[in-house]
Amino acid sequence: MALINYITQVQFGYDALATLQQECDRIGITRPLIVTDVGVSKAGLVERVLAQLRDADPGAVFDGTPSNPNEAAVLAAAQVYRQGGFDGIIAVGGGSSIDLAKGAAVCATHDGELKSFAVIEGGASRITAATAPVIAIPTTAGTGSEVGRGAILILNDGRKVGVLSPHLVPKSAICDPSMTLELPALLTAATGMDAIAHCMETFMSPAFNPPADGIALDGLRRAWRHIETATTQPQDREARLNMMSASMQGAMAFQKGLGCVHSLSHSLGGLDPQLHHGTLNAVFLPAVIEFNAASLSMQQEQKLERMAQAMQLPDATAPAIGAAILGMNTRLGLPSGLAEMGVSPDQFPRIVQGALADHSHKTNPREASSDDYVRMLERSM
Repeated sequence: MALINYITQVQFGYDALATLQQECDRIGITRPLIVTDVGVSKAGLVERVLAQLRDADPGAVFDGTPSNPNEAAVLAAAQVYRQGGFDGIIAVGGGSSIDLAKGAAVCATHDGELKSFAVIEGGASRITAATAPVIAIPTTAGTGSEVGRGAILILNDGRKVGVLSPHLVPKSAICDPSMTLELPALLTAATGMDAIAHCMETFMSPAFNPPADGIALDGLRRAWRHIETATTQPQDREARLNMMSASMQGAMAFQKGLGCVHSLSHSLGGLDPQLHHGTLNAVFLPAVIEFNAASLSMQQEQKLERMAQAMQLPDATAPAIGAAILGMNTRLGLPSGLAEMGVSPDQFPRIVQGALADHSHKTNPREASSDDYVRMLERSM
């Protein structure tokens, strides 16, 4: 049996930010806490958000989100939420801020340690409707966390885990591409490749969900066509709109599940929080597609051919698709491999251990062993 569930209300398009007060009123949020990071705040984007609120409180801002959200920051935001008498959260930023907001929404309204809500700890059932409502306003086009049911958070013990529940889906996603126009080129590239990885990996997942497959393929087509323009011509409004759509679509689709790309990037990102998640996904994609190729060819759905078609590639083999991704990474200025990112083979055992325990490991189209993961890591160096 398949669970197919699309429940997020999305306000999408240029000037969508103007719907913020309307969305607060609809949801019943009267005193929101804004959760963001210092960079977004300095860029003036929080001011734009506050300007849309009827009773804006400039002091109701938590900007302590780190580049990879961790337990300490989640608990700090949750404490601010409880002490301030807030009744909802407006997350403004990339996936880190939105995921941190989701974690705070749970921890501010539930008893128990953050790890008790992690999927790998059996925590999904512990998250209830008491979760604080979240409105998500993305400022990057990558994670799609604004329409996702989960948050990826680093625990105090170093594990990077998924906290997943329908109660974590933001009550509203306000996707205004104008919020991404000033995004630096390298971050545009890395987050854009994150969206591409979501679309490709969820499409490869064997779960039965034809709507997700269609959404993922269309998202891949949009992202592959527009990511270079968005990176090199940041004020191109059409490119920014299509990248934001692709990001949203990737996350709508990955309710199917992801796979080895994400189990590896979650594990390595937990070991070294300075490594960017989207960049890791971009580096791991070719090796994982190559690993999945045999399994994909056995599924009667022509998945390699359909991805190649969406990318407008003449060759639908796994090596050709992988080479196209490596070429795109190079043109975007992203690292050519893990070694360039400072990763060394002596880290492989811990990376593999984390990947095998990750929730994305189980939804890959082909089950990976420890040796398989080592070969993927070697291929990605």
